[in-house]
Amino acid sequence: MILETLNPMHYNITSLVLDTTPAVTVPILILMCFLFLMWNHEETSSIPGPGYCMGIGPLISHGRFLWMGVGNACNYYNKTYGEFVRVWISGEETFIISK
Repeated sequence: MILETLNPMHYNITSLVLDTTPAVTVPILILMCFLFLMWNHEETSSIPGPGYCMGIGPLISHGRFLWMGVGNACNYYNKTYGEFVRVWISGEETFIISK
């Protein structure tokens, strides 16, 4: 009986692959999610402004400038964050300085 279990011809390779696939995919998915988060991670800036949040912050910031116009959007960010603000316009980091 022990010799039968040690015999490599005794096992069907397709059943072995199908049995181990779910156990392997979970750690691979977790690793991919972790690498994705590390890739999108940005250092926090000491300059106030909307957060980066995996690219959502720049989209919201740019949309606000398109929707409200430059003057009104600058006034909004100055009231919200102060007189020195970091925002994104067209995907580029932009600083608004006002007094």
